[in-house]
Amino acid sequence: MLIRVDDLKSPAVHALLAAHLEEMHSLSPPGSVHTLPLDELRKPDVTFWTAWAGGALLGCGALKELSLQHGEVKSMRTAPEHRRRGVGRDMLLLIMGEARRRGYRRLSLETGSAPAFEPGRRLYGSLGFTCCPPFGNYVEDPHSVFMTLVL
Repeated sequence: MLIRVDDLKSPAVHALLAAHLEEMHSLSPPGSVHTLPLDELRKPDVTFWTAWAGGALLGCGALKELSLQHGEVKSMRTAPEHRRRGVGRDMLLLIMGEARRRGYRRLSLETGSAPAFEPGRRLYGSLGFTCCPPFGNYVEDPHSVFMTLVL
């Protein structure tokens, strides 16, 4: 598996992100979907990575800078046919390493509270993330779980 910074120009990446957005809207009400659209993922405060193997897109993830000491994990997605193979873990470890390299003191994320999000919550918990109150511009929402990791 090769994980690299991505310019968000590939049709395969667009399709993966569209599928991600569609699934998020099927699992959570509109006001509780916090995925970033392509134009937001291209902003200078966001670094976006993709994971590839043999020409196949395995997944993606992003790191958004909230402040000089705080980053947010965004757009974590593994293609359905590649799930349960460590793609998400490897992507999250890379994001955590980059957050440390940048000198962030905290890395946070928002994920869903529905049962479909349980594998992601388990992954985050296994790498040290714990539940926290809303951060940044988020507000309490029964459809969201907020997690953070002190680096």
